Amino acid sequence: MSKIVKLLYIIIGFISLGLGVLGLILPVLPTTPLLLLASYCFVKGSERFEICFKGTTLYKRHLETFVKERSMTLKQKLTILLFADVMIAIPFFILDSLMVRVMLAAVILYKYYYFIYKIKTVRKATTEI
Repeated sequence: MSKIVKLLYIIIGFISLGLGVLGLILPVLPTTPLLLLASYCFVKGSERFEICFKGTTLYKRHLETFVKERSMTLKQKLTILLFADVMIAIPFFILDSLMVRVMLAAVILYKYYYFIYKIKTVRKATTEI
């Protein structure tokens, strides 16, 4: 992978990390998916940043359980699902294309299926900080 592509991953990782941290304060931004994106970008961009990010309490508190056990709390699931629904609803109501609406409805249905049946729900995160 070229240095430019790795640099782009690192930049996107830091932007996602910043937005994820803002999501801790602002209820409008979902923390977990943004931190997952940051983690993915750091893995692709730099081993040093990946190790540094995975050593933070932010990662351990919000992502470690999901990454290791494929589980989330009900609150995490609902936050992600509702935020995604709002984002999908915008083009759903703005656009007049039936094909786009059907596609967006299929995405919503699959998203709920995945979160209900593929990701285990736990009472609270098992990682102690």
